[in-house]
Amino acid sequence: MYLVIRKFTHMSSVAEAARRAESGLGQLLKQSPGFLGYYVFDAGDGVGGSVTLFESKEAALAANEKALAWIRGSLVDVINGEPEITMGEVLAVVSAVK
Repeated sequence: MYLVIRKFTHMSSVAEAARRAESGLGQLLKQSPGFLGYYVFDAGDGVGGSVTLFESKEAALAANEKALAWIRGSLVDVINGEPEITMGEVLAVVSAVK
């Protein structure tokens, strides 16, 4: 499993970006091969970001290019600058069993 974190440090509205991302970028990512999940978070003080999970590094890299193009075209009025991107292989998973 492979993880992509995008962090934005100067956002005018994290809630608006999340709303758009859920209905726009989220739907685009769902169609990407190897997609496992997408989460948007608000860290406060105009800082927000997302965590996306993929089956492989190759799937993550391919989808990340599509995601960046969507972000640049759809969030230009609520973000200031490019996101800080961190990617890596998931080495451990702990989840609740229900």
